[in-house]
Amino acid sequence: MAVLKLQSLKPRPISELSMKVGSIRCYVSSCRAVLLPRFGGPEVLQLRPDVPVPDLKPNEVLVRARAVSINPLDTRMRSGYGRSIFEPLLPLILGRDVSGEVAAVGASVKSLTVGQEVFGALHPTALRGTYTDYAILTEDELSPKPASLTHVEASAIPFAALTAWRALKSTARITEGQRLLVIGGGGAVGFSAIQIAVAAGCHVTTTCGNQSINRLIAAGAEQAVDYTSEDIESVIKEKFDAVLDTIGVPETERIGINLLNRGGHYMTLQGEAAALSDRYGLPIGLPAATAVLFKKRIQYKFSHGIEYSWIYMRADSEGLHEIRRLSEAGKLSIPVEKTFSITQVREAHEAKDKKQILGKVVLELD
Repeated sequence: MAVLKLQSLKPRPISELSMKVGSIRCYVSSCRAVLLPRFGGPEVLQLRPDVPVPDLKPNEVLVRARAVSINPLDTRMRSGYGRSIFEPLLPLILGRDVSGEVAAVGASVKSLTVGQEVFGALHPTALRGTYTDYAILTEDELSPKPASLTHVEASAIPFAALTAWRALKSTARITEGQRLLVIGGGGAVGFSAIQIAVAAGCHVTTTCGNQSINRLIAAGAEQAVDYTSEDIESVIKEKFDAVLDTIGVPETERIGINLLNRGGHYMTLQGEAAALSDRYGLPIGLPAATAVLFKKRIQYKFSHGIEYSWIYMRADSEGLHEIRRLSEAGKLSIPVEKTFSITQVREAHEAKDKKQILGKVVLELD
């Protein structure tokens, strides 16, 4: 399919940008985007008006972004996390989540059409993120937006929910009646995991701060332990079939593994691949990370009879469609605490850095 590019420095309504003329789809060649030219604090972020929009590959979709959420990965990458991978490729566009409308599609895209409202998330290592008027995702990274949600609400869900989905459905393969412990249920991934597990018919216990207890019980957790004032191992009496540790420090790893049944799964979000690569460089760091993971898997298999995994988000079209179904049914949501305009991206990152806003933050694009 041929592609005709229209030059534009300002976003226009979809009706002006995306049109079919025979087999030609038209779209902008440049737009606003937040660039990360170097690692550092919020002040390094630059909103530029004329960042190029690449040609679409056959399986890609151009999305006119209406809202993008800020994930912990965004602020960590901005500060230098993953430096060994990303520094040679600067400048980057941050952002993983997006909700918006389809502006153009690649030649092989079949499931989505121009003008359709969609939401989705990019892989953690994507170089061109979603802090931009026009984001590019593959067909498998997108799904129709839940009709009952606004773009702001929808943008808060995909990356966190897909991370939880991979842990529970792809790795632990949870089934009805099993028991799940979520360490750190107050964050977006933990909160998603609780809701996904409850929807699957599992019994869920979680740890969290005092301010999150009522929200997590309302989401279906049967027990919520305040880790700031209670001894987790004294309060939690039962054993679990799976543990998702969103905190991932040595103490929570020890607790999680000791609370597992034999044959259970311990999963942590804090894998060491990026950290070791940043410390020692890719040629040494990646093999070292592989060795650490292999050692822990063998160690815990023999000492506790459990499976040990590092969890990363991965595009999963089946998972995203199921997440959409759960969201439409009112069984999965992530509350948004505050929104900022994309022009206030520095202020939004600063607020997250200073922990002025503990909940989800979303950037709106007009």
